[in-house]
Amino acid sequence: MTGDRGPRTEDRERLVAIALLVVATVSLAACSGDSSANAEPSRRYALGRAATTDEIDKWHTDVGPDGAELPAGSGTVASGAEIFKAKCSACHGPDGQGMPPAYPAIVGRDPKGENFPFGTDWKITRTIGNYWPYATTVFDYVRRAMPHTAPGSLTNDEVYSLTAFLLAANQIIPMNSTLDAASLRAVKMPYVSRFVRDDRRGGRDVR
Repeated sequence: MTGDRGPRTEDRERLVAIALLVVATVSLAACSGDSSANAEPSRRYALGRAATTDEIDKWHTDVGPDGAELPAGSGTVASGAEIFKAKCSACHGPDGQGMPPAYPAIVGRDPKGENFPFGTDWKITRTIGNYWPYATTVFDYVRRAMPHTAPGSLTNDEVYSLTAFLLAANQIIPMNSTLDAASLRAVKMPYVSRFVRDDRRGGRDVR
């Protein structure tokens, strides 16, 4: 293709390849002044620094299915309802019914869920109440990813409260519940037995 429509696809790919080759050549030339295997990286690149313990701890917030990493704190369903209204309902709806297509429903126990037919019917709405395997990972996801406009901004007490509200709204725990690390670990999700833990290993043992 010629004229004002620009180069053909293969011509663009060729130009990109040439540009990458030039960058690689320049980079090798810049590093050739110090080829010693013992040279300190900072003398060659002068980029970055080692992360501090506090910085690592700030990002190391994941909570697994057993809930061993759950932090101190607690929250009630009532306080979670208020937090949800203020910080979550704009996207997920006032009752957690979702705002499709961008924001999914998170509350609801579909009657079909008793038979767990999600593998054959992709149209069934997947909510915390009918498709989430572990209560502890509700806490994990909310703390790391919500609210959408300010992920990671919630306190541990707020996350416990929101988790309590979401579990109660999905008829998993009573509406007067208070959650902390111990009580959250004790919550059993309705369909946890329908999930199979992935125990595959990499390398030669993968199966």
